[in-house]
Amino acid sequence: MKYIVALDQGTTSSRAVVFDDQARIVAAHNIEFQQIYPHPGWVEHRPQDILSSQIDSLKLAVRKAGIDVADILAIGITNQRETTLLWDRATGEPLCNAIVWQCRRTAPLVERLKRDGLGNVLRDRTGLVPDAYFSGTKLQWMLDTVPGARERAEKGELCFGTVDCFLAWHLTANHVHVTDATNAARTMLYNIYEQRWDETLLKAMDIPAPLLPRVVDSSQVVGMLDSAILGREIPIAAMAGDQHAALFGQGCFAPGMCKNTYGTGCFVLMNTGVNPVKSTHNLITTIGWRVDGKPSYALEGSVFVGGAVVQWLRDEIKLVSTAAETEPVATSVPDNNGVYFVPAFTGLGAPHWDMYSRGTMVGLTRGANRAHIVRAALESIVYQSTDVIAAMENDAGMKTAMLRVDGGASANNFLMQFQADILNTTVLRPQVIETTAMGAAMLAGRAVGQWTDADLMRLQATDREFTPQMGEVERRHLTHMWRKAVERSKAWAEEE
Repeated sequence: MKYIVALDQGTTSSRAVVFDDQARIVAAHNIEFQQIYPHPGWVEHRPQDILSSQIDSLKLAVRKAGIDVADILAIGITNQRETTLLWDRATGEPLCNAIVWQCRRTAPLVERLKRDGLGNVLRDRTGLVPDAYFSGTKLQWMLDTVPGARERAEKGELCFGTVDCFLAWHLTANHVHVTDATNAARTMLYNIYEQRWDETLLKAMDIPAPLLPRVVDSSQVVGMLDSAILGREIPIAAMAGDQHAALFGQGCFAPGMCKNTYGTGCFVLMNTGVNPVKSTHNLITTIGWRVDGKPSYALEGSVFVGGAVVQWLRDEIKLVSTAAETEPVATSVPDNNGVYFVPAFTGLGAPHWDMYSRGTMVGLTRGANRAHIVRAALESIVYQSTDVIAAMENDAGMKTAMLRVDGGASANNFLMQFQADILNTTVLRPQVIETTAMGAAMLAGRAVGQWTDADLMRLQATDREFTPQMGEVERRHLTHMWRKAVERSKAWAEEE
């Protein structure tokens, strides 16, 4: 038996997952680390915490698996995206804490870029919406703020990287300075159409080119694991941002294939193939992955409040005591009794983009009860996801062939059946719900010849398929009423 290990470095924890040669999970280990909030809206991580937690989780997962290290064929890396690090090229020592993707400190720098007329340039070259979410202005802030950083960067003494790049540098004995195309595409510095760092954008953010890593394929041996870590060298053979790895891990290899991760929010990605699609609904155009030097593109959209609405039901208004309780409560009534809940706690994202929308419940009558409200809250996750997918279908000019699902809320059978009904598309839930780690392992196994592209198709094991059961008249009515509810929620907290 041979094995592939996936390193899944996330926002709140580092995880290592050992897969066998049939892509079945053998063992896994997870280590949480500290979140740092120096000021309101700022979020940081200690780079040492990221590295040590990932190395320790790797060692402990391999120990749990009880396998011979000699039988590990490759390691794949997948990571929290956009989080930005800066370190000394000679010593590897970070110059400051990592600035996490959630951090909003660089919003003024983004506003400056837009005032300078670079909003459309950014969109046209990177596929991204100008935002503090992405890495470019985070790096600019570091260079402007850390004493001596800009001068040292211009001399080539420093390295910039996202988390994948930082890990690869520290895990390889020869300290390779590389990032893959999916992570490069999230920096606001990379031209996803020409596959190169963009000189105009580097100049606009005053970022010296010697800082930048070499961009590699998502499935490619980039270096060897330092033998001091596990006792022998092992090829590091894949790098991909977490949502891209999940798209690959779900087997969304053909244009029109789509996956939705039901977490706190929902991340929807659609494969658009070799042709990048420019969105007219403020979706993100991104690189799904790059293999054999050829990028496959994707559209990406996010639902701000997905599983978080269940947390709200549980923690704030105490309608349920556990997330699992929502399913039996929702199915205890035949329908929502006309109740619609728009969980716009922080505004609405695509395709509405109303930052002043607020959470709204409509259709309440004397007969509305706890079960109807719980059901309406679950249904809201489906409606919001469907709105994003409909925008993707409109942009891409193609119907979603099948929706593949993962994330904690995908375990809710009512939710998944309702998603199939409203979307009018089959919903597939895989046996392996660690799809992010699965994607990293598949990309790594492909790079070392463990699996061919045909093998990767066969590795997909289904837990359950949900097929549409709802009639068209009912689907149209429910969707129409949801859209009316959304309109009621808009522009509530108008700017004063």
